[in-house]
Amino acid sequence: MESQIREIKVDILGTELLFNTDNGVFSKGKLDFGTRLLLESLPLEEMTGQVLDMGCGYGPIGLFLKKVTSCSIDMCDVNRRALHLAKMNAKMNHLDVHIFESDTYEKVEGTYQYIVTNPPIRAGKKILYSILMNAKKHLVVGGSLFLVIHKDQGAKSTISDLKKIYNVSIVNKNKGFFVIRCDFR
Repeated sequence: MESQIREIKVDILGTELLFNTDNGVFSKGKLDFGTRLLLESLPLEEMTGQVLDMGCGYGPIGLFLKKVTSCSIDMCDVNRRALHLAKMNAKMNHLDVHIFESDTYEKVEGTYQYIVTNPPIRAGKKILYSILMNAKKHLVVGGSLFLVIHKDQGAKSTISDLKKIYNVSIVNKNKGFFVIRCDFR
């Protein structure tokens, strides 16, 4: 798909960010409702330490968290076009984050207090569950995975499966989207 980079301005909880988006990346025209709901539902005042933005796309989750918290942010994705945009967007917004290519957790090293994701549902259940169930290997004890998923994309069965590994709570629900917190015991 031919590149057609465009710039969008996004306001999240009163914080403005500029993003370059492009063909071939998720939600290229505007910040999608699920990501916005996820970001607006995070416990920003409690967030410290290391954060991983899994499947970062062009960067709205990781860059917003870097702008509004004191966290150290790692961002990864398998899509090279998305990674290129995320790096452009970090520079454009003057934010110091670590961005790297990784197929799920393949190249993720270390552990995190938080892993935050709007997971790639269209990539299929195998990849979705790899991201969600393997997060525990990259969380400190007491760390949390935050995700957003729509009820029509298997939210209820996913929540049921997550409960086998994590202490699960639903942080927010709106327009069929569930923001889920999974605390690693």
